[in-house]
Amino acid sequence: MKKRLIVILGPTAVGKSAVAVRLAKKCNGEVVSADSRQVYKGLDIGTGKITEKEMRGVPHYLLDVADSKKWFSVVEYQKLAREKIREIFSRGRVPIVCGGTGFYIQSIVDGIVLPEVPPNKALRTRLEKKTVMQLFVILKKLDTRRTKTIDRNNPRRLVRAIEIVKALGKVPPLQHSNILENVGVFYIGLALPHAVLKKNIAKRLQKRVRGMIVEVKRLHVAGLAWKRMEVFGLEYRYIARFLQKKVSREEMLAQLEKEIGYYAKRQMTWFKRNGEIEWFSPMEAKKIGKLAQKFLRKTSS
Repeated sequence: MKKRLIVILGPTAVGKSAVAVRLAKKCNGEVVSADSRQVYKGLDIGTGKITEKEMRGVPHYLLDVADSKKWFSVVEYQKLAREKIREIFSRGRVPIVCGGTGFYIQSIVDGIVLPEVPPNKALRTRLEKKTVMQLFVILKKLDTRRTKTIDRNNPRRLVRAIEIVKALGKVPPLQHSNILENVGVFYIGLALPHAVLKKNIAKRLQKRVRGMIVEVKRLHVAGLAWKRMEVFGLEYRYIARFLQKKVSREEMLAQLEKEIGYYAKRQMTWFKRNGEIEWFSPMEAKKIGKLAQKFLRKTSS
């Protein structure tokens, strides 16, 4: 029997976690998170991290595995995620990769071989003071080719790319290896009409804003610098600016809602490059469940 892996992906606020839990219950699955901010301890409300109650007894992995004060690379994520997937297979259960970070998902499933360049703390300290536009300009001067594929609004990706260029002279093209051999993959994409997703983003933001402000205050008191929160982006960036009195509450909410919308659009742009994804509405949970069970019953040819 060929091993089977399910991937649930889609933009923020589309309802991926609930679908993953429901599917795991139906298909004897365990969930491996693929979210570049939910790996960090303490980043809970702002990242929309699933709660223990919402998990409904389904095991979840790759949440809270990194110190928020330290950098956590996709190489580290890839290693931990693949180990967990192998463990899940060894128990005869189904790994369900769920998240919105496309590069994390690609690093697991496509067997990407990433350059092993160690962190350059001195360089990172200097680069953390730069804006995303300044980082993009620096990278463009060093490696124009890389700027054509990178998320220009993601400071962590930009800093890492600059770090690799400084070490290797350029960012090498991605290579692949068959680390997850003999594994069939079912890509489940969740999407909503633009107007509906926009409404979901606004509703979720209003519901969580008080808790997020308390969370950001707590993180700062615990020693997480405002500049570090800028790196985490979105909720942490704009709430940090609000708490520093750089923007009003109204400005913070308006800017944050707009930026989350832009982020969702960038996520969809990334996912649409993968022609293997089958797209569904999150309300089609029963249909998704039936198709997933059919996929899991298949044997290798």
